Amino acid sequence: MAGTLHVEELDDRVVVTLRRPEFRNAINAPMVRELHEVCGMLEAQPRLLLLTGDGGTFAAGADIAELRERGRDQALQGINSRLFDRIARLPLPTVAAVDGYALGGGAELAYACDLRIASPTAVFGNPEPGLGILAAAGACWRLRDLVGASVAKQVLLAGRRLGADDACRLGLVAEVVPAGELLKRAHALLDRMARSGALALRLTKLVADAPGGHPVTDDLAQAILFEADDKRSRMDAFLAGERR
Repeated sequence: MAGTLHVEELDDRVVVTLRRPEFRNAINAPMVRELHEVCGMLEAQPRLLLLTGDGGTFAAGADIAELRERGRDQALQGINSRLFDRIARLPLPTVAAVDGYALGGGAELAYACDLRIASPTAVFGNPEPGLGILAAAGACWRLRDLVGASVAKQVLLAGRRLGADDACRLGLVAEVVPAGELLKRAHALLDRMARSGALALRLTKLVADAPGGHPVTDDLAQAILFEADDKRSRMDAFLAGERR
């Protein structure tokens, strides 16, 4: 895909690299459109997703020049929030591999993924109030769910930035690895998930993300999986002493 993204399609995953290095991968309207195209592809043919950034930066925010010109009508369209919500609702798990800055909309994009790993130079932050706006693409509630209300308010209200070690300690990222190994470790994480049943992963994500949670939801999802051939073949292999 030409433009703001580099997209690599593999059998079980899609690797998307944000590619506006001259603007530190700031999220602009063409990137939003292209990410929607990726979402459409993954909704039609569910696969794992790996998101990363080019040039030592994940995404240093939304494009401020574009934000400067947006008004009430554009805010009500939820240009970034609708995209990030679509990413969060993709059928199979998503991983953000964060090197360098993930600020503003870039941080919100990382928060929308199911899992995050980071290099030692990763920095997460939401400086939007300093620009007279708020982090309106999910940070105000996703970050709270990820790190708790107190830390979220430190980031959202007091401008705290979370370096890689703090982000790992707080559970925002799963692990911190050298920049040169970041993609390799991200693929290893995806490999581990890919060894699970695709339908089991999909339903587990659906149940885990369901608001409130309810035993009936668990029961219905399990009922579907109990009737699947994949469950029987995997359990037969386990009982036979085979490893996957």
